[in-house]
Amino acid sequence: MALYRYRAVNAQNKIIKGELEALNEFDLDAQLKKTHLELIQADELKSKARTIRKMSRRELINFLSQIEMLLRAGVSVLSILADLRNSGDTPEMRELCGQLHEKIDTGSSMSEAFASNPDVFPELVINLVRIGEAIGQLPSVMQEICRSLKWQDELAAKTKQLLIYPTFVTIIISAVVLFLMIFIVPQIVKFIANMGQEIPIQTVVLIWVSGFCVDYWWLILLTPPTLILFVWLGAKFNPRFKFILHDVALRFPALGPVTKKIILARICDTLGLTYRSGIPLLDGIAYCRGASTNLVIRKAIDEAYKSINDGSSVTMGFAAQGLFPSLVIRMLKIGEETGDLDGALKNIAYFYNRDINESIARVQAMIEPILTVVLGVILGWIMLAVLGPIYDTISKIKL
Repeated sequence: MALYRYRAVNAQNKIIKGELEALNEFDLDAQLKKTHLELIQADELKSKARTIRKMSRRELINFLSQIEMLLRAGVSVLSILADLRNSGDTPEMRELCGQLHEKIDTGSSMSEAFASNPDVFPELVINLVRIGEAIGQLPSVMQEICRSLKWQDELAAKTKQLLIYPTFVTIIISAVVLFLMIFIVPQIVKFIANMGQEIPIQTVVLIWVSGFCVDYWWLILLTPPTLILFVWLGAKFNPRFKFILHDVALRFPALGPVTKKIILARICDTLGLTYRSGIPLLDGIAYCRGASTNLVIRKAIDEAYKSINDGSSVTMGFAAQGLFPSLVIRMLKIGEETGDLDGALKNIAYFYNRDINESIARVQAMIEPILTVVLGVILGWIMLAVLGPIYDTISKIKL
């Protein structure tokens, strides 16, 4: 888009001057007419090559939902984009809608306009829109896209909910223990050392740990970010290390199985969405690869794709990978045998949605008492190591 300095006249024949972004002078004139101004003169000041950043999932959902609702109401695509271009919440949104409007106005289809912004619209969304245009059911396909994206956004929120609480509590517990070891325990240790008696082993260990924390507190604070940086660099530059890391993430106690279920749920929903929209099954399985960033899951999908492409059934292709639970495999088998694979995929999505909610609830209910016990054990050890020698000293005093 370009920035124009314009002179216009209003209904009272008063000259109005200002600056406005527009695709061209015709677009500038159209925008001014909506505010009851007649363009007299326009001078282009500079071109604004604004880079449209990638949308978050929620921004994309909001954008597509507005288009879907207005299409169902009978509003034309050009009118929708023109309105969003003029009233978008962000400059990037207005820029995007302006670009889409220009391409569609010059003869491109919506899918072609979307395809010109691959950083904004995922390939799956572009192809689904293309199919919706081909079969004349664009509003219905857009509705399915929005439903799927909203569901995946809910799964992402559940994943964050699962990880944030234990991470927060672990940080708090670590901070409390470090504070005790650096500021409280050393004061008590001096008192115990002045008693002049034999110190039990648990107190010796406490004194050593406290001394280490006092002398090397900076090392303790630097260790977590250093490990995170090491893991991040290893995953970025070493594919084998990244694969092992992803495998460990799926096998991690309590959290791993839930993470795997969330990923598989997204894969099943993507496959069902593509199948219902008319995308060939093998192409749908290829799109499922993009539904997960986990390399272990991606490798299993690639192997299943090759197996199905070589003539195996969908059930056999996925069963051979050990990817899905037996119940899901049975649902796929029944769907293939009855010719109702769409219904089977819907049942699988329902199964996973319910199972994920129950699994997250179980893990959260389990994490809280475990962290409480860990904190209790640490505090109990400190109390035992401190009060033990004091009690022994008091018990030896003869009244």
